[in-house]
Amino acid sequence: MSPFAIQLINGFKESDLEQEDKNAFQKLQQLGAVEEVEGLWKLKSLFRVGQLYVNKEGRGFVEAQTAEQKDLLVEAQDMGEANPGDDVVVKRVIARRGRASAKVQLVIRKAHVFQIVYTNRNESDVFEILDLKTGLPTHAKMEGMDLKAFKLGTVLKVDSETEEVLEIFGQLSDPLVDEKISLALYKRASDVFDDDCVSQAKEVEQEVTRAEHPTRVDLTHLDFCTIDPVTAKDFDDAIYFDLQEHTLYVAIADVSHYVDYFSPIDTEAKRRGFTTYFPHKSFPMLPRELSENICSLKPHVDRLAFVAKIALHKETLLPLKEEFFEAIIHSKRRFNYDEIDAIIENDGENVEKEHEKKILEYLLPLQKITQKLRKKRLGFGFDFRSEEIKLSIDAGHELKGTSVETGTASHSLIEECMLLANQASAKRFEYGIFRVHTPPQLAKLEELLEELASIGLFVKNYDDAPSLIRAIQKEAENMGIAPEVDSMVIKSLKQAVYSANNEGHFGLGFSHYSHFTSPIRRYSDLILHRLIKSQLKEDKEQNEYLLRNIEPLCQRVSELERESTKAEWDFRDRKLARWAEKRIGQEFKAHVVEVGENAKAVLECDIEGVTVNLRGDNVMLFDKIILDIESVSVAMAKIQGEFVAKREKEITEL
Repeated sequence: MSPFAIQLINGFKESDLEQEDKNAFQKLQQLGAVEEVEGLWKLKSLFRVGQLYVNKEGRGFVEAQTAEQKDLLVEAQDMGEANPGDDVVVKRVIARRGRASAKVQLVIRKAHVFQIVYTNRNESDVFEILDLKTGLPTHAKMEGMDLKAFKLGTVLKVDSETEEVLEIFGQLSDPLVDEKISLALYKRASDVFDDDCVSQAKEVEQEVTRAEHPTRVDLTHLDFCTIDPVTAKDFDDAIYFDLQEHTLYVAIADVSHYVDYFSPIDTEAKRRGFTTYFPHKSFPMLPRELSENICSLKPHVDRLAFVAKIALHKETLLPLKEEFFEAIIHSKRRFNYDEIDAIIENDGENVEKEHEKKILEYLLPLQKITQKLRKKRLGFGFDFRSEEIKLSIDAGHELKGTSVETGTASHSLIEECMLLANQASAKRFEYGIFRVHTPPQLAKLEELLEELASIGLFVKNYDDAPSLIRAIQKEAENMGIAPEVDSMVIKSLKQAVYSANNEGHFGLGFSHYSHFTSPIRRYSDLILHRLIKSQLKEDKEQNEYLLRNIEPLCQRVSELERESTKAEWDFRDRKLARWAEKRIGQEFKAHVVEVGENAKAVLECDIEGVTVNLRGDNVMLFDKIILDIESVSVAMAKIQGEFVAKREKEITEL
């Protein structure tokens, strides 16, 4: 459901509306569908807003929003211009008998504004326009142009309603087109910002003058440091640990100080929601003039920060006191993960510079503390063995190679510090913006257990979902298939989302959790900073505005996060498909990761992460096989393989 739909249900002030929703609001006023009650606009009781679902018979319905309501039937003749998946406002039809019915009054958000298509000729040599996402034939037209004149494989962006070509992306045969396709498919913005955003970013102060910020806590004397990937260009977070007071300082770039409500940058950041990362470049949420400069906690310069100060009990490591305040810091050193891993491995003996030795006086003890924190956390949460596959591509956007990134001691050090700050921020609210991960249904995990029984993994004794997951992980560890089984467990879990109500975080084992530590790349964190500041400054008007709109904001950032992640996955899959296309007919070693109708296998070769749709039904889960790459659809980023032979005995026989 769209953020505007949530506003229509919960109530809003006209000034709360996004620019894109103002026309729809005016039309609803003209229809007499909304009314103002105690200063807030809401839908009248005769109307309902929701997503339109359409069954195979062509009948639609809009789901109930509360337990007291019933789903509303929408007959085909009452759908107006609405299409399946659109968010609509409907009016209940009182006169009809039988099932509660309604008629569409207005489409407030279209599910598909445009399509990405390409020109093709089928096996019968008939020209066609194919939807790149579904592979199904569709329609497109271009004024003064016969689309048959285009080279086959031309990729086009087409208006879903008018079928008019909006943009020509290029050729499927050209790897450079992948970036445009992946961004467009999931509505992600490019790395270029409008002039008003760039102008605003350039108007911001280029250096911090302490005298201009007299109310901020001056922490410039503390030996803060940052630890990031070697390729990082912006630094969200810096840490310092006071050994004597046993107190952790997590300093976060104070983006909210520089990005005002409703400013061009804020409007654009809210539209993007997240920074999207492709192997060769990022598509940032904020203009680089801001994110890589004044909002980046660079070493040896003063920077504004929003700080979480957390005093820990020396024995239990439980937080004794958690504070938040605006500060000025001066990072003394920018480390990368590799440097810190080497330092930890040698216990700091390879460090000669005095200012670095001073930082290590607290950093090495802090690393030991974070090890204990992690061990304690995993008593309640879970450790899923996930490996991140990184792609490297050349100047022509062809795949050069892959590498596997796993969490190291330096990653864990920073992660545990950030988790403490994220928990502390969430504890401040009963209603706000939380990162929630609800527990899985036990039945879903038992389905997984049935599937795993086929390869000899059995669990008999468990009480609930957490105990079943731990038992499955223990058995998988004994069988030497822990990473593969962890991937299956993750698929059976619900997705983490942003929510205005706290429901805890199952995966991490936390009762309270939010996202505080990355306002440069996540709009959710910027919202949270503003919420905490409105609380600290007792700004009632700002606090009311934020809480009045927090549910639609949570919905917005949850949707944008999914789209950003899908774009990243889609780009990766396109590069792997292009690599596989050059190897059609070749045989590869592989292992089966899914069975049944949607059987899949992962290749075992120099290129990591190549997943192949498998033809052949005589395989079992985790079978080691040889397959042949049969065909590749670069358009849909799919690789089709055919089973050739098994390589060795099945796991159950070992």
